[in-house]
Amino acid sequence: MRTRASFTGQFLCVPALLLLLLAVCAPAALSQSNEDCLLCHSEGGVAPPVDVARLKSSAHKGVGCVSCHSAASEIPHSEVLSPVDCKHCHKSEVVEYVTHRHGKMVGGQRPLSQVCGDCHGQSHSILARSDPGSPVHRSHIPALCSTCHSDPGRMATASVGQPEAYNTYLNSVHGRAYGRGISRAPVCTDCHGAHSLLPASDPDSRVYSRNVPSTCGACHADIAVLYEKSVHGRALRSGVNEAPACTDCHGEHEIRSPKDSRSPVSAASISQTCGGCHKAEKIVSKFKLPGDRVSTFEESYHGLAAKYGSLTVANCASCHGYHDVLASSDPASSVNKANLPKTCGKCHVGAGKRLAEGYVHSTPATSRSRVVHYVVIFYIGLIGLVIGGMLLHNSLDLLRKLVEHFRLARAEGKLDRFLPIERIQHIILAITFIVLAYTGFAIKYPLAVWAEPLRLFDNPEQVRGAAHRVTAAVFIALCLYHVWFVFLTRRGKEQLRRLAPRLVDFTDLWLLTKYNLGLSSERPKYSRYNYIEKSEYWALIWGSAIMIVSGILLVFGEVTLRFFPLWVSELATAVHFYEAVLASAAIVVWHFYWSIFDPHSYPMNWSWITGRLTHKQLEEREPEERSKPEERSEE
Repeated sequence: MRTRASFTGQFLCVPALLLLLLAVCAPAALSQSNEDCLLCHSEGGVAPPVDVARLKSSAHKGVGCVSCHSAASEIPHSEVLSPVDCKHCHKSEVVEYVTHRHGKMVGGQRPLSQVCGDCHGQSHSILARSDPGSPVHRSHIPALCSTCHSDPGRMATASVGQPEAYNTYLNSVHGRAYGRGISRAPVCTDCHGAHSLLPASDPDSRVYSRNVPSTCGACHADIAVLYEKSVHGRALRSGVNEAPACTDCHGEHEIRSPKDSRSPVSAASISQTCGGCHKAEKIVSKFKLPGDRVSTFEESYHGLAAKYGSLTVANCASCHGYHDVLASSDPASSVNKANLPKTCGKCHVGAGKRLAEGYVHSTPATSRSRVVHYVVIFYIGLIGLVIGGMLLHNSLDLLRKLVEHFRLARAEGKLDRFLPIERIQHIILAITFIVLAYTGFAIKYPLAVWAEPLRLFDNPEQVRGAAHRVTAAVFIALCLYHVWFVFLTRRGKEQLRRLAPRLVDFTDLWLLTKYNLGLSSERPKYSRYNYIEKSEYWALIWGSAIMIVSGILLVFGEVTLRFFPLWVSELATAVHFYEAVLASAAIVVWHFYWSIFDPHSYPMNWSWITGRLTHKQLEEREPEERSKPEERSEE
């Protein structure tokens, strides 16, 4: 039974406890409330006003003013308050931010509240990220990031390797899904993170090569499982940095659908994408991979058809798979010996088992069949013997006919067509023209088959450029000599006079056209040089001048840019190329016809070697030309 004293003692403890609680809570009870702050910070107050409506709709609506502005806990407070420190409430986010890329770049240059405000909004209107009005709501993330990442100046200052990332993202399958308002479309923070951004070279970064599969797998979980089991996934996981991750095949920001022909994993491009690694000497040698996989595929029907644009022919992924690529020794691999009949049978119904008997990347030259092997050897030898024999036979025949032509020309010729010095000029011109055309077009079309010999050198472009310039120097020297020849020698002056255009040339053009149309029964008779030869000569003079001037401007490009506007250099480039096309086409269409393929000249007009016209050729000349004695010059 309780005594009166004990009851009285317990009763007296209650006020004591209340006094103690009041003492502990007094500072809080006496600290400033939001209403106290608004006495000054309201419209018409003595201090900068606070938009109460915006504050009450913000993420901080339940937070007291002094929780952020701790220096204002007593009234009156200093007019200059210390900056708000967000880490008092958001410690983990701030620690992540300041220790990662964006935070390190800022480096304490501005108050943390301002830095956070760059993304979350400023002042008292910060909204929760789940609020559609917040700048960090996922629907606004790409546009928010683009405020910096679409600014070339900022990106250059920050040494960002992909300054066009935002624009390429918008063109990607992810960006287009985002543009259509699909909520699950990935945005920047899904891949790069929000506060803990790191460069792709950092092993802790979400976009570091070894972490890319798990980053992509957050959305593409089923594909990630296949990739992790593949030979590529296992290699990457074991520390092989050269092993391809998702972005190596699909791209990074500009990821496109496989149905898009511009995608690196489209049917039109996947062979080149796979070949980027599987024919790279560094990778093939380092990991002891077969070095002929790409070349043998390209030589096969599948590879050749793919080069011609076939989108249905089998490519690398058709046989090896896409994300589930396995070594051929793996029993689960689609190219394992036991599975090849089924794999080949997907396209070649009923023939898969037979196709699986051979070497997958086989060509006739690498066939495992002894019969095919020996037939290939037989035909290589046969081709060499037959074609070599034909060349020898025809070379002897050509040599004999050339000797006979010399003899007939000397016996029947009445007119010296070309003197030795003129024939030498023509030979040098022909050689320099061919070399210049070949080495010039090789820079425009470096992958053409006919440019293959240049790639035999260690530095093809250096060899090509040197050959082009040396030959151009010889060509210019020849042109200068020709100018001296036609203006300062008796023979040259005579030839120039005969090559001068005359009204009769237009008459001859009309008469030949009438004859060719069947309107006249007689071909026109020409003087020593007809309009066909004259047009060739003056076109050569014009083209040579154009090519020399434009070529000099290009060779001395720095000087050209120093003294002339940019359009002069661009004009020289255009003129040099198109004049070369025109000259080459004219040689083939005009000169080759009249000198070779014309039935009256075929197989060739030999006067460029013999210097004389035959009796048959003389018959086509005017009577006064045929009656003239042989003309020789002592020049």
